[in-house]
Amino acid sequence: MTNPPQAPMADVDEMYLVHTMLRREFSLLPGLIRGTERSDAKRRALIGAHALLVCQILHTHHEGEDLVLWPLLLERAEAEATKIVAVMGEQHWAIAAAHDEAVYRLGAWCRCGYDGEGLATVVGDLVRVLTEHTALEEKAVLPLAEKYITAAEWVQMGQHGMDTFEKRLLPLAFGMLMYEGDPAVVRRTLSNVPQPARLLMPIIAPRAFSRHARRLYGTATPPKITTKTSSQA
Repeated sequence: MTNPPQAPMADVDEMYLVHTMLRREFSLLPGLIRGTERSDAKRRALIGAHALLVCQILHTHHEGEDLVLWPLLLERAEAEATKIVAVMGEQHWAIAAAHDEAVYRLGAWCRCGYDGEGLATVVGDLVRVLTEHTALEEKAVLPLAEKYITAAEWVQMGQHGMDTFEKRLLPLAFGMLMYEGDPAVVRRTLSNVPQPARLLMPIIAPRAFSRHARRLYGTATPPKITTKTSSQA
């Protein structure tokens, strides 16, 4: 096992923002799909575009972990990381399979309203494997990241996602993160972006999500995963 790097270490609280947002948005999708009339092509297009955005965030998030996080943990944490990184890899494959199936079915549903129930079921399956994965990652991986991954290396994962995004979608993506996010964690996360975005995002991102949520959910305040979790505790 190598010694942990002598540098500022990763602020892993950002990961909770991402996980919370992904669980919330994917969990709400089956209800949106089932509640849409087959004749309502405009509504299907809106839901489809939202679903593809969330799928893109999930894909780039996991791709960043595959490229940056797992290799560094295996190199530095060695025995501490070997088993859990293998499990994370298996779960990533399972999530990717459910993701790809959902995207495939989403295309047919958006075009002609075909098999909405099948699509909703597949998304529900994705929610289950994603929830299991994120819970285990928060319990077993984030403590290792705090010990072995530097702040600069951690930022690389987030930058990978930002680099692959259409710039016009970034305010909405940040707004989705901020909706349930701890304001202090949001501020620390934004400290890693260029100054213009750092100043503008706290203003434009919540507005972008509010507009989007009204169109998608019929309210600017859709159900929160954090509220649901705490009420069930």
